[in-house]
Amino acid sequence: MPHTDTQTRNIRLTVAGVLLFILVVIFSFVHRMQQPRIMTTGEMKANGFYLLDTPRNFGEVQLVDHRGEPFTRAQLEGHWTFVFFGFTHCPDVCPTTMAFLNTLMQSLEGTEGEDTRVVMVTVDPARDTVEQLAQYVPFFNEDFIGVTGEFPDIYRFATALNAPFRKVPGQGEDYQVEHSANVVLINPKGDYHGFFRAPLDLGKMKGTYRSARALWDY
Repeated sequence: MPHTDTQTRNIRLTVAGVLLFILVVIFSFVHRMQQPRIMTTGEMKANGFYLLDTPRNFGEVQLVDHRGEPFTRAQLEGHWTFVFFGFTHCPDVCPTTMAFLNTLMQSLEGTEGEDTRVVMVTVDPARDTVEQLAQYVPFFNEDFIGVTGEFPDIYRFATALNAPFRKVPGQGEDYQVEHSANVVLINPKGDYHGFFRAPLDLGKMKGTYRSARALWDY
């Protein structure tokens, strides 16, 4: 029995529908394959990132940035922030970490790069004035923020973020400060989200940071 025009058209529509469905399935599969896999918390820990079970509200912050502007909790809200505690007279760890964070920021793309900030909080406020930080911090990246303030306020902030430090005694004016080389992660609510343990690895930190963001957004 010969096909009518209607039957032929229906067959063609059916075939076209099946082909379209196959194309959608293939596209979805390829798209999923191209997306980075979200790590488990165990995998992130193996990569050196310690995610807090519950992000911690560390209270208010009353400090000042390298432009002389107030630096409060509000400056940590609305975006992700890497916080590093260091000082400008540090001979090795601090400049190395700041250069590393600049490389990391240059490698972030799209939204990740747009809503990520880097803040260096000094552990040596006696020497690291606003003017000193203004010369030091932008050298690594013009968008980085340097923060100083009164010693008790800085000490309280560092303690809340599990970043202890202490002045090395018996060295006169040319003293050093022992401090954590970890990098703290603050989420867009302004809460302590976790920290990256030193030594830092660019590939691991970038992938782990992406997973931490994805888990939090989820």
